[in-house]
Amino acid sequence: MELLAKEVIGNTVQSWLIALLAASVSLACFYLFKAYIISRLVALAKQTRGDWDDALADLLARSSGVFLFLVALFVGSLFLSLPETVHQGIFRVTMIALLIQAGLWLNGLVLFWLARDTRRRREQDPASVTTINAMGFVGRLALWAVVLLLVLDNLGIDVTALIAGLGIGGIAVALAVQNIFGDLFASLSIVLDKPFTVGDFLIIDDFMGSVEYVGLKTTRLRSLSGEQLIFSNADLLGSRIRNYGRMFERRVVFALGVTYQTPRGKLTRIPGIIREAVEEQDKVRFDRSHFKSYGAFSLDFETVYYVLAPDYNLYMDIQQAINLRIHERFEQEGIEFAYPTQTLFVQSES
Repeated sequence: MELLAKEVIGNTVQSWLIALLAASVSLACFYLFKAYIISRLVALAKQTRGDWDDALADLLARSSGVFLFLVALFVGSLFLSLPETVHQGIFRVTMIALLIQAGLWLNGLVLFWLARDTRRRREQDPASVTTINAMGFVGRLALWAVVLLLVLDNLGIDVTALIAGLGIGGIAVALAVQNIFGDLFASLSIVLDKPFTVGDFLIIDDFMGSVEYVGLKTTRLRSLSGEQLIFSNADLLGSRIRNYGRMFERRVVFALGVTYQTPRGKLTRIPGIIREAVEEQDKVRFDRSHFKSYGAFSLDFETVYYVLAPDYNLYMDIQQAINLRIHERFEQEGIEFAYPTQTLFVQSES
């Protein structure tokens, strides 16, 4: 009894033992509660279709052991008579741990939401995947910035003066890395305005390819010959982009020429022959066919039709079928295609 009544750092041994017991019991209860709730939520998740139980289980799994230990230590300190500065120090450390743990929970919630929506939308809407990832990055960045400011405030640092200082320093940094920020804002513009999405086929100046990835600084395309093309986002938005991924139908213009020796009766039948050859194909809409002009060595006809799908291979298959059909009909009608020729007239003097 005398041993328990002895004082150690302003508290009896009995008080220290009670505080240690309270901290140990609290820590054990925290771990048991965490394990029990997680096991119950996992079992419940197998029986339900909703995601809220999966999200809760994921958040509890992110509870840091250091955080639980510090909370248990704070509970134990309540049974001791400690100097005010020590109590305040323990309280501040516990509050900082709570803020960081809250940041981990919220960050885990954002990551869980991103993973769920990415799985659901990846096949249906690739553009929304890019948008969601960008929004998630900005949200997490803002979250940890707020957590950092709250932690500094708990440490007694003047956050107002710090924010003002960071604002001045931020201007200097922005001037130094303006190209990077230009690409970053261009990335946000691509995400929000959606001039193209993953999977679209683009032609930029002399380069062409399918969009594979839209990042914070660069956009990557896969060219027809197989290599990867990398563009900075700012340069990409400053270029003239032809987006064939947004094409719903393809307008086709083609010309052919026949010889000047073709009789007028056959010339009048040529637009009808071409129209029949076009309308025999599936997924096309005929527009017009006309005797356009007198060429240097041919009588020129121009035809316009629409392929009712954006696929390039389908367009080439249809154009090939039209060309073969026209060749067959011209052969039957005895109409000759023109090719570059010159006729020399020789006149003798008397």
